[in-house]
Amino acid sequence: MSLAVALASTWALFLSLGLLMLGHGLQGTLLGLRAGIEGFSPATVGVVMTGYFGGYLIGSQLAPVLIRRVGHIRVFAALAAIGACVILLHPLAVDAAAWTALRVVTGICFAGLYLVVESWLNDAVTNETRGRLLSVYMVVMTGGLGAGQLLLNVADPAGLELFVVVALLITLSLVPVALVVVRAPTFASPSPVSWRRLYRSSPLGVVGAVMTGTAHSAIFGLAPTYGQQIGLDIEQVSLMMAGNFAGGMLLQWPIGWLSDRFDRRTVLTGTAALGAVAALGVLAAGSHPLAVVGAVSLLGGASLPLYSLCIAHTNDHLRREEIVAAGGTIVLLVGLGMSLGPSLAGSVMSLAGPAGLFWWQALAHGGIVAFALYRMTRRPALAAAVQGSPTAVSPRTTALATAIAMRMVRDHRDRDIARLGRR
Repeated sequence: MSLAVALASTWALFLSLGLLMLGHGLQGTLLGLRAGIEGFSPATVGVVMTGYFGGYLIGSQLAPVLIRRVGHIRVFAALAAIGACVILLHPLAVDAAAWTALRVVTGICFAGLYLVVESWLNDAVTNETRGRLLSVYMVVMTGGLGAGQLLLNVADPAGLELFVVVALLITLSLVPVALVVVRAPTFASPSPVSWRRLYRSSPLGVVGAVMTGTAHSAIFGLAPTYGQQIGLDIEQVSLMMAGNFAGGMLLQWPIGWLSDRFDRRTVLTGTAALGAVAALGVLAAGSHPLAVVGAVSLLGGASLPLYSLCIAHTNDHLRREEIVAAGGTIVLLVGLGMSLGPSLAGSVMSLAGPAGLFWWQALAHGGIVAFALYRMTRRPALAAAVQGSPTAVSPRTTALATAIAMRMVRDHRDRDIARLGRR
């Protein structure tokens, strides 16, 4: 099956995903800005945003049960409808406890929506097109999240209009999936392996992935609050957030290319160090809008590909039969880290002012650097020739997409080993 044929059979899913991501990208930043307008403290905003990632963990366990019972299309329709209704409740119930509960429900919904799309895509393609289709999936996801930031300029965050826009986008995502005539896939979710077994296999990969998830969730949840507090206007905040996603898309390939040719731990360490430097660069930029946008874009360029490197490094030390199960464990651990990120960073911001967010980023990325340097003293490097190529994957994906990416890394590694043997 060619990529064109695969895209022809999955275009409706990508269209639905794109609409979902536009709405999802807009609502995260919108809520951060609206929370500031309503007088929420950074610590309170952090707790509210943590609700989403807690809900995501719940949804990742609940969605497989729902899919098995009623099928993909019904689950997608129900969760999208609930997600659209929930966003409209935020301006009607302006209260931190209510918003936290609503964010939990949103997290449950989006975990299920991601799982429906990912399992459908996995079932619709062959081994020859799976890698390229996963890349398209990540481009649509990241691009949609980034483009959603620019919709902040459509109306005033203090009003109701932007909440309606989010609800409309989520509702419209139902249409392609509901109307397309395709066979619904069979579904089997991976069972996670012991986290102790995973850590023993690759301490750096696990710690790095969890810390990256913690940093990612803190930026997504609190960067709008940071921009608001240093005096950026709505347009500048939207550009800053869009730049974070754009940076991750642009640097994903060159960083992956480097990790194919050198010790992956060295590239991982350098990427984390770049993230720490970029975080300090945001602080050095002060309130200069262009400098802040540039530094946050560089931070996204380092932080988002870092997760893919950690997944690939973990995969380098697993047996083939453990890969699918390991994907579930990694997503669970990263989800726990993402649940802590906004609350911890918000508390630091309440103590140290808005700069606390990027001191937290520098600490998280610097911690990865320190642990990576330590691990280099404990285990020899794998030969670059037998490392698998990292596949772009986001901390936001479910266990299924992570397992697909890990399997592709291992397939690439096996092909390279076979080529070396023939020589």
